[in-house]
Amino acid sequence: MPPRATDARRAAVLGSPIAHSLSPVLHRAAYAELGLTDWSYDRFEIDEAGLPSFFEGLGPEWAGLSLTMPLKRAVIPLLDEISDTAASVEAVNTVVFTADGRRVGDNTDVPGMVAALREHGVEQVGSAAILGAGATASSALAALARVCTGEVVAYVRSEARAAEMREWGERLDVEVRTADWTDAGQALEAPLVIATTPAWTTDALADAVPGRPATLFDVLYDPWPTPLAARWAMAGGAVVGGLDLLVHQAVLQVEQMTGHGPAPLHAMREAGEKALAAR
Repeated sequence: MPPRATDARRAAVLGSPIAHSLSPVLHRAAYAELGLTDWSYDRFEIDEAGLPSFFEGLGPEWAGLSLTMPLKRAVIPLLDEISDTAASVEAVNTVVFTADGRRVGDNTDVPGMVAALREHGVEQVGSAAILGAGATASSALAALARVCTGEVVAYVRSEARAAEMREWGERLDVEVRTADWTDAGQALEAPLVIATTPAWTTDALADAVPGRPATLFDVLYDPWPTPLAARWAMAGGAVVGGLDLLVHQAVLQVEQMTGHGPAPLHAMREAGEKALAAR
């Protein structure tokens, strides 16, 4: 029998590596604000090989899971259902366990990106640029399908990555053109630039920031600000950071897992900022 709403419930974030994750800080802050005193949220170091056995060991007290790399795709065969958004990017970052015992997967990264952009006044752009071509880049393309009316140029390091981005564009119905990473400085002229690359990758681009930049969405949050984001802000451009994304996607996770809402966006962001400042 599923636990009653008043019973203690559990949630957690899984991934490898996981020690750096801010998800426990954000979710616990939300529970405190929502008065969910019997809820707990933990982190577990789990790789792809260990994921099936972890799932099999979960009891009825579990409400949901957050997933980070390398589990976002590996989890799909273990689920009963995934949302259209998750299917569109072949990545699940949220699992909810329903009252009847079903495992339902979703992707809150995509709507989280859209919400973060809208919070900074970006409702629609005529074109955009993406730096990078990894898993986060596909989520960025899915977000751009909702806010960009024209061409997206993806700056990548290899033809194989370029082909992947063009394929994602076709799947997501986004007009994608690819360009070599050596020309990445040209990306900074776009109305919206989304940097999806690992730490330090875009540092060399800081000197290429134009005199009047538009909007930069840098998905990193630690270290922050990145040299690119710092130079962008100094030049007067709008900057959306990785913490913005992390908080907005976590808001959606909290609401799905707990059934309570709206989740306390500002309290969650404040908790995240304090945790990062303490590092």
